Amino acid sequence: MTPLKSRLDGQHLQDSPSSGSPKLKRNQARAQKAEESEPSAAASTSRVPESKPWSWRSLTDAAASRAPPFFTKDGRYFFAVVGSSVKIYSVATGQIVSTLDAAPTNSSSSSGRDLSITSAILSPHNPYQIITGSIDGYIRVWDFLEAVLLQTVKVSQPILNLTAHDALKDHVFVAVSRRSKKQTRKDNAMVLRVSLKPTDATAGLPEQISSEISLIGRTRSTTGLALSPSGAWLVATGGHKAYVCSTANVKAGFTKFVSPEHLTCLAFHPTEEYFATGDSKGVVRVWYCLNEAATLNTADVEKTAQTTTLHWHAHAVSSLAFTANGAYLLSGGEEAVMVIWQLHTGKQEFVPRVGSPIAHVAVSNTGTEEEYLLSLADASFVFVRSGTMKISKTIARVKLGESLCLSHDHPTTSTSVPLAVHPPTSTFVLPSSHPSSLQTFSPSSSRLTHELEVSPSNRVSKRDENPLEPSRVESAVMSEDGQWMATIDSRAADDTFRGEVYLKFWSWEAASGMWTLNTRIDRPHGVERVTSLAFAPGSQTKGTLFLVSTGGDGHIKTWRIRSVRTKSGDVDDFWVVRSSYSFRSEIPRHVSWSLDGSVLCISFRSHVALFDPITNSLHQVLTTPQCKDITSAFFIGNSSRYLAVIGTRDVLLWDLVAQTIRWQYRSSTIIERVVPHPREEIFAVFERGVPAGPGKSVTQIVTLNSSSPVPVGTYTLPFHLRNAVSHASLNTLSATTTSFTFVGITTSWKFVVFGDEVRLPDEEGSRANEIIDDVNVRPRTLFQDIFGKSAFANITARTSLSGHGETSQPWRGKEVAEIFDAPAYLMPPLDSVFDALTDGFLSLRPAQDVQDISDDEREHEDVDMELDVDEDHGPVIAGTAIDRVVSNKEMDSFVELFKQYALKGLSLRHSSTRKHAYR
Repeated sequence: MTPLKSRLDGQHLQDSPSSGSPKLKRNQARAQKAEESEPSAAASTSRVPESKPWSWRSLTDAAASRAPPFFTKDGRYFFAVVGSSVKIYSVATGQIVSTLDAAPTNSSSSSGRDLSITSAILSPHNPYQIITGSIDGYIRVWDFLEAVLLQTVKVSQPILNLTAHDALKDHVFVAVSRRSKKQTRKDNAMVLRVSLKPTDATAGLPEQISSEISLIGRTRSTTGLALSPSGAWLVATGGHKAYVCSTANVKAGFTKFVSPEHLTCLAFHPTEEYFATGDSKGVVRVWYCLNEAATLNTADVEKTAQTTTLHWHAHAVSSLAFTANGAYLLSGGEEAVMVIWQLHTGKQEFVPRVGSPIAHVAVSNTGTEEEYLLSLADASFVFVRSGTMKISKTIARVKLGESLCLSHDHPTTSTSVPLAVHPPTSTFVLPSSHPSSLQTFSPSSSRLTHELEVSPSNRVSKRDENPLEPSRVESAVMSEDGQWMATIDSRAADDTFRGEVYLKFWSWEAASGMWTLNTRIDRPHGVERVTSLAFAPGSQTKGTLFLVSTGGDGHIKTWRIRSVRTKSGDVDDFWVVRSSYSFRSEIPRHVSWSLDGSVLCISFRSHVALFDPITNSLHQVLTTPQCKDITSAFFIGNSSRYLAVIGTRDVLLWDLVAQTIRWQYRSSTIIERVVPHPREEIFAVFERGVPAGPGKSVTQIVTLNSSSPVPVGTYTLPFHLRNAVSHASLNTLSATTTSFTFVGITTSWKFVVFGDEVRLPDEEGSRANEIIDDVNVRPRTLFQDIFGKSAFANITARTSLSGHGETSQPWRGKEVAEIFDAPAYLMPPLDSVFDALTDGFLSLRPAQDVQDISDDEREHEDVDMELDVDEDHGPVIAGTAIDRVVSNKEMDSFVELFKQYALKGLSLRHSSTRKHAYR
């Protein structure tokens, strides 16, 4: 392939061409004739093929659901609501084992219906069932073991909250959104008692109607709905009020108790008749008002109740949960700190820096040690062990959350976010839950492989009521071989802080699979922002690898690697500025390279300049009246002969060899971005489509070929994009080389893949699967934490999902070690169980086996055997490999234990035997 630089050498201009140069006039005249001969822009858009939906798939969940997670009875699985589905996770492995989806198989039957699940609970009547409520106004009962939808009950109004109790069989209580013609009306919700028994007319139908729906009372939009442990009281929270009703007399309606602040969450004590609430000012309040005297209903009278307040949170409390014994209350919120309150003293403990704001807190009661599950705002889950108060496990795919980004005043939808492909590992680098971090996601394994804190910062959410401006990663670009990454992070100036801008170079460590900071450049373009970054393409050496950056100061800077030999003889590589120049005092907007790296293209507002990256000399300036507001420019195809110049509504294709405008395409809407195909002379134009209805977002993608302005295809996506890049390796079905596959981040913070015939392998648990209990997958025990897991890896006791123990296999001696799983204060004295423990671990040799040994065999029992000797490690004995090396200190502790209990117990037993013999 002839380098593009050599083909442009004949047209090289020593000085910048002016509008009056003869050559430029001839080119413009030729371009005008070509434009007149081509169909008009209106004509070209009129021939656009009919739009069709492009296939797409979300690779992650956008944010944590408003429905809190909850556990099965035995604590081995937990449920998490994601959109219109309920995902079932294994606690031991962290993997999704099944997904219950409320969306019907035939999507046309649900046209216009929002199936998002807003509330889900474990059925109090059957531990193998869950009950869900959704925006479409349906209550659904699922058998999660068999992955079967058992019942669907229509309520006809959007469900906000749902609760049930085993004492109130076949009934649930739901809070629904009430449509009101008066928009000033504040009591826009109501609480209903719904019978799960269908009417005679609808029994057996897919969608049933309840035989009884009773109105309990009207409330503000509810933030919590719960029943007391006895089932005698129903409490709802909304606005500044707590609504209390006796379930024995629901016709009496609610008694209203006033809170000083807006209530945000609700939790009932597991055994006592009182509840706790959190409010928007960070106050946790315990209410003691569930008695006949306090709830005596008086019309239009709002009461106050006896309460206890606990205050640590600086911002709103998002979730509350009591421990199983009721002695502690857990709270979490925007500070990303879980607080453990001791109720009878008011003292607190903390689990700080859990990763992001806490959306929900749930407690797992497995009968041994409690675990606390934190659902975070970035759609990840964190487990905290109650014994250590440390994070024991994190379950995360992609940490993106809309609520989190809004709390940090994230960039608007028009601002691009970093997104890059790492070629050696075929992973994606994208923004993390905090604006100052990046994360690496592997689409092949659907796992988060690494998180990089580009700008270390304290995760303080707010100062008073004003959000703090965090440091943000604005851009991330990769070298083609994936060995270097360049990032731009900045923090805007305010009244008390001077703005910061940093250019950082990161080197890839293949052995550890992590990025290491190599060089930091403070203010690479002064106080102005960096407008564009791009590495030179191709397999470059240290001497030829360049990074070009442009900034608001009008400068174009080239960066290169400098190698220095240290005193120890090692070679230290770091990045330095190679050259800096400007062009006509204009602000550069975009940087791109030809495929062979021989020509550098810089886009300005009204023209495009082509430079030699080695000498920094100007090759050519392209300008045209047809595109007055240029935003970017890209080389098209392997030969890089064509240059697509992008404006706000226009696309012009320049033929750099013929020095003419080949064609022009005009869009009817704003062009957001253009992504060229990595190999072929085709590119995709992303346009802001016309929404199909209020609240709808549409992106229209037009694919164009270098031969004609008539689109090859027109596609639509039901969302807008913050950024998108091409990644051909995801498309494994299409046989054509001109097919497109993209990954992108939507304005609602979903990470999606879309394009021609996109098909990814089905993830484990992405469909409704029958749950088969695996006895070999067990949570780690306290005994295993002390002595190691390998010594008891074959323990296979089985616990049923209903929470009651059962033994599925014959009892074996090593299983006796499970008695150490209980808390120390519940353990019997060690000397009383020592004999039983040792008998369980050690078994006597059968007497018959001893008698069968012949005399000849006995003679050879004490014969010394020759051993193979390793010079470094001593004798080598064939046999079972030792999984864990036992230290002398550990053996000494076992010997002391044996002396103290076994020998002492043996002497006591012998003494007792002699006493009985003398009697």
